[in-house]
Amino acid sequence: TAVEAAVAFARAAGQAPAVVTEAGGLRLHVSSVNSTGYRCVYASDSGRFQARRDVDGRDVFLGTYGTAVEAAVAFARAAGQAPAVVTEAGGLRLHVSSVNSTGYRCVYASDSGRFQARRDVDGRDVFLGTYGTAVEAAV
Repeated sequence: TAVEAAVAFARAAGQAPAVVTEAGGLRLHVSSVNSTGYRCVYASDSGRFQARRDVDGRDVFLGTYGTAVEAAVAFARAAGQAPAVVTEAGGLRLHVSSVNSTGYRCVYASDSGRFQARRDVDGRDVFLGTYGTAVEAAV
């Protein structure tokens, strides 16, 4: 795939590959604390990557893959397919979140099917508005 080719080139050039946020039509679960760049993806001693998932308190092994992106795709499929997230809109870089189910930081789905934007300001929850889509609320 094009992603695998880009990763191989980056490795050959001695560069760390950039974290891919979408692959195979799936939104990948990006992590800023995991060294692989992806949630539940771990580098093994063999140089390959393992995907694992917690199910009912048990560690479930999802497989070993040649790249971190392939392992992240396996985790995304196991965690349930989520649509790819837009990272830029209206000339702005959006704050993507792998923890929030909407895919965006400070954006929450309401019971009405619309999306609320909220932000913490000086310890207070500040309501910013209700929008038709998660992208509109993230902008």
